[in-house]
Amino acid sequence: MTQTVVLATRNQHKVEELRRILSAVDLDVELVGIDAFPDLPEVAETGSSFAANALLKARDVAQRTSLTAIADDSGLSVDALNGMPGIFSARWAGRHGDDQANLELLLAQMVDVPDGRRSAAFHCAAAVVTAGGDERVVEGVLEGQIIREPRGRNGFGYDPIFTPHGYALTTAELRPEEKDAISHRGQAFRALVPVVAELITDR
Repeated sequence: MTQTVVLATRNQHKVEELRRILSAVDLDVELVGIDAFPDLPEVAETGSSFAANALLKARDVAQRTSLTAIADDSGLSVDALNGMPGIFSARWAGRHGDDQANLELLLAQMVDVPDGRRSAAFHCAAAVVTAGGDERVVEGVLEGQIIREPRGRNGFGYDPIFTPHGYALTTAELRPEEKDAISHRGQAFRALVPVVAELITDR
């Protein structure tokens, strides 16, 4: 019997990414975003870590929908900025989700940082919470560096200014399947798949 699982986001990039990963395994799940539930309120990300924020969102959606819910919180940590923007990545320029403004502000803050000190890492925590209250969190990390000019149109967020270690291309220049294979979110979502399978099988 197909079970509906809710990914606690209105970001279709994330929904499509997790759908691609789920489609590669034999798991009878229908994944929907919270657009399928127009009355759901936004959950305030008041946690002090990626894991805490992911759990806040997953718990709220699981409680309100009575379905298994998945949520992630992710962001970019830049060494030259003492690990920032971190959990504030999506609202670094002041308004949540303004990718272009966030990217431009970050580049401006790093304009005097030499190439050898532009190391950074994408972090992702993904949480799954069942309607019965079982919950798990997994994490993924992708290390790399910040370049000086945006390149590529395949990604979103800070993808156009981030090159993973060992790659000349930015994560916005990689094909979706290439990015899925190495990305912080891809790592976390793949680690979450067997956890989801275990939890929904136990129900």
